[in-house]
Amino acid sequence: MSNTLAPAQVHATPDVVFPAYGIRGESAPAVDEAKARPAPLRHLHQRPVSVTLDASSIFMVALALVFLIHFLGSHPTEILVSLTPLLLLVHNDYRNFISLGPGGTPSTFAGYLRISWLRLWAIRDPFAPPTPDPTRFPKEGILGRQPLPYRPGPRPLVAGIAPQRQLDQPGSRNCYLTLRRAMEKLSARSPLYFGTERSCLEKHGLALFARHPLQTNCQGEICHVHDSDHSMHMCLHPDDIREVLRKGWGQMHPLARAGWLVQMPVSQDFVMVYAPRNEQELQETYKIIEAAIWYTLAETVELDTLPNRG
Repeated sequence: MSNTLAPAQVHATPDVVFPAYGIRGESAPAVDEAKARPAPLRHLHQRPVSVTLDASSIFMVALALVFLIHFLGSHPTEILVSLTPLLLLVHNDYRNFISLGPGGTPSTFAGYLRISWLRLWAIRDPFAPPTPDPTRFPKEGILGRQPLPYRPGPRPLVAGIAPQRQLDQPGSRNCYLTLRRAMEKLSARSPLYFGTERSCLEKHGLALFARHPLQTNCQGEICHVHDSDHSMHMCLHPDDIREVLRKGWGQMHPLARAGWLVQMPVSQDFVMVYAPRNEQELQETYKIIEAAIWYTLAETVELDTLPNRG
């Protein structure tokens, strides 16, 4: 990642305006809160397939079947009747894909088809950590030095692949803004090591980059935060992934696996970290980001944290 890259331009969507981020390590320019406001969490939902027929609808369906059998014959009618549930399923699935909002995959039918293909190769258990690679450096994670507490309550509901989003247990907006500022301050404090820019993987949202990474994940991207649900994605050492999964702070990305027949768009160590709901959870999220920095750079770094962090 070069120091001469120009700042990203602002791209507006109907619901969200994504601010520009400076890659040179300086803090991001001031952004109008109203324009930069992320999409409300209520927009992120997944609808089940549901068909409701009243008396008149039932009559019309029966009449249509009679005419189809009469004019087309039984075999074409059987094919049409068999295809109808499939078309309803595809239509509903496509709407659910669009409802997750913008992400690394274009919100188009072509993007939906690509995700549908990749879904066939998704991991079955998002709470099983990957096996450490003895040839990669660093050799171990750092969260074991100061273990994470258990995250209070059940895990949030998560849906999607690209984008992958958290549907409930909304994160605190204040925590989200504080987290963004911490990432920007780190890049401003150490411009030779870090920069902030629009995510290379997500294509939306603020990301923290390493200028000289050991793990080359999409131009040295360390982590990114989602504007819509305030959750995060990052790469972690398998030791730290095990700690995050076991304590309930996140889960594996559905495509975080070795691709034998299909090239996966993310690495095997790609993790979703749930949105922090309060200051205590934000402090633990800082620790996880610091573990991601360690995995990418093999450097111990502390983010600008809350005053009461111990």
